[in-house]
Amino acid sequence: MFNKLEKILTPIAEKLSNNKVLIAIRDGFIISTPLIIVASIFLLVANFPIPGYPEFMADIFGESWSQQLSVVVGATFDVISLLTVLGIGYSFAKQLKVDPISGGIVSLVSFFIITQQNYPEFVNEAGRAFGGFSFGNLGSQGIFLAMLIALISVKIFSLVHHKGWIIKLPEGVPPAVMESFAALIPSAFVMVTFFLIRLVFQATPYEYAHTFIYEVLQSPLMSFGEFKAFDVIYQFLSNLFWFFGINGPAVTNTIFRPIHEAMTIANLNAFEAGEPLQYIFTGPFRDFFSNFGGGGSTLSLVIVMLVFAKSQRLKQLGRLSIIPGIFGINEMIIFGLPVVLNPVIIIPFLLVPVINSILSTILMTTGIIPLTTGIALPWTTPFFFSGWLSTGSIFAGIFQIGLVALDCVIYYPFLKILDRQYLRDESNKENITIDEIDNISLDDLSFDDL
Repeated sequence: MFNKLEKILTPIAEKLSNNKVLIAIRDGFIISTPLIIVASIFLLVANFPIPGYPEFMADIFGESWSQQLSVVVGATFDVISLLTVLGIGYSFAKQLKVDPISGGIVSLVSFFIITQQNYPEFVNEAGRAFGGFSFGNLGSQGIFLAMLIALISVKIFSLVHHKGWIIKLPEGVPPAVMESFAALIPSAFVMVTFFLIRLVFQATPYEYAHTFIYEVLQSPLMSFGEFKAFDVIYQFLSNLFWFFGINGPAVTNTIFRPIHEAMTIANLNAFEAGEPLQYIFTGPFRDFFSNFGGGGSTLSLVIVMLVFAKSQRLKQLGRLSIIPGIFGINEMIIFGLPVVLNPVIIIPFLLVPVINSILSTILMTTGIIPLTTGIALPWTTPFFFSGWLSTGSIFAGIFQIGLVALDCVIYYPFLKILDRQYLRDESNKENITIDEIDNISLDDLSFDDL
């Protein structure tokens, strides 16, 4: 059965992992991750979940202290679509072997071309209207459109460039100047294309691409993200790929991550505005409420090894893996236990994250623990702290401790089966070594060749 599954899943994983579009989307989001984490730290400092904290900070820094911190938050999350279009455009250009800086810039300009620039409500103190972009279009509502524009604009740019329709300058011209002129004609094609697309949308009831994409694509996808089995499907597929030695999140995130990101930013905007949070299955939920210690929630497996294992192999592996496991790193377990193609461990490895996801969903749906606020924490944040900080509730951290304990109970019988197997192997090796020593005879020694 495992061989059949491997034959089916491995080609799929290879195709997804090598797909240039999916790689560009994945890497494009990764480019903006450091900025999101830093901005989230500012947001966390402004809303640290301790009673009396706001009053304490106001006494030291004044009443407007949180508003000052919000400047950094707004400069990042209110323009998340711009970061997305730049990142994906840059990454896709690298995949298509054209200048990545030109790819990022032409994607950004294309996004601005297609975005509404005049609003009747934009008036100054004198009552005169003026042009401008709405943060609503530059923020989370524009993420999916930003992805599409980056991919389409860079693809057009690449096609024109590889056709040879570029301005070539003589040798000796500085490389920056050559790249600039080489991008001129491809950029013109892209900009004209998106100007025409803008005109087409203005002739429809939607008027603008943002409205069309949000209503037709992004909103339905985010509704799919509200489907109660959404994270169960994600966790099962992600960990199933790990079983075959394929980096599961690297495959599944190419499809699921845009939905996770959109829901995360939507919750973050609501949290910042003091409005009710809407989405359960955000990035922080994916990272901190289904898996502890990496894929398969193997931190519990490591704890069981340390406490109950009798074989030297598992004892040593447990000691080496516990510190990385606390910070969500488990490659040592995946390939050292191994989890890969291990028919004993596959059952809890797939089952535990699904159970964690279901229990977390139930508690969040019923309001026992709050939804994640959208604050981005490093994925290496240890459990308890990740639950507390991502929701603002210390009970969420306590709940995580309970999940880890439950995971230990589930892993225990399977680990004992493996432990007994390794003990037999170690015992057999010792017996073989003793037999080899007993069979040594001095009669076999010869000094004739000396």
